[in-house]
Amino acid sequence: MDWSIQDIARLSGTTSRTLRHYGDIGLLAPSRIGGNGYRYYDEAALARLQRILLLRELGLGLPAIADVLTGQKDDALALRTHLEWLQQERERLARQISSVETTILTMEGGEQLMAENMFDGFDHTQYRDEVEQRWGKDAYARSDAWWTSMSATEKKEWKARVEALIADWVEAGARGASPDSDEAQALAQRQFDWLSGIPGTPQSDGGPTKEYFVGLGEMYVADDRFAKNYGGSAGATFVRDALKVYADRNL
Repeated sequence: MDWSIQDIARLSGTTSRTLRHYGDIGLLAPSRIGGNGYRYYDEAALARLQRILLLRELGLGLPAIADVLTGQKDDALALRTHLEWLQQERERLARQISSVETTILTMEGGEQLMAENMFDGFDHTQYRDEVEQRWGKDAYARSDAWWTSMSATEKKEWKARVEALIADWVEAGARGASPDSDEAQALAQRQFDWLSGIPGTPQSDGGPTKEYFVGLGEMYVADDRFAKNYGGSAGATFVRDALKVYADRNL
C-alpha cells in the first residue's frame, strides 16, 4: 500500500513542497512516481519521514539528519530511541505542570514558596542528546557539570540574565533596529560574553568560535523552538544577522 504526496502532507502536517524538497536532496525518496507525475510513498518511506520529523523536533538541520539516517539503518531501533526521548519529554512536562500548579496553589493560599519545589522539570538535561549530537559528549559533560555545580540562587540569577538579554533582543527587533546598528552590536557583544561563560562552548581566544557563534544564529532561525524566544521568525532573523555582523567584524 502507498499514499499520495498530498495524503502524506496532510497526515504529517507538512507540505507537498517540503516533501518534494526532501526528495530533491535525497533525504526522502518517493517509493514510486505515477504516470501522472505524482509521488507516492510506501510504509518504509512513512517510517523514514517520521524519523525525519522527530529529528527536526530535536533541532537538527537537514544535513545532520541525513548523517543520522545514513548511520542508523534500522528504522524500528531508531524509532525506539526517539520514543524513549519522547517519553522522557512527557515526564518532564508532567513535572513542570505539577510544579507550576503547586506554585499557584501555594501563592493563592498565602503560604511560603519553597524554591526546591518550584523548578522541578525545568532542568536542561532534556537537551543532552541534541547537544552531544551537535557539539560532542565533552561539550555536554562540561556544561552539565558547570550547571549542576550552581546553587539555586545562581541558577535563578543566570536565567534572569538570559531572559533580560532575550527581552532586549525582542524589543530592538520590534522597533526595527538595523543588525549593524550600535544597539544591535551591543546586544551581540552581550550574547558573545554570555556564551563565553558557558563551559563546553566551542571556544577560541577566550570566546565562542566564529563558526559556533554564526551557527547559533542560523539555528535560531531554523528552529521554531528558538525562534519563538526572539519574537518569531523576523526577530530570530534580526538576531542572526546581528550576530553575523559581529562575527565578521570581531572574530
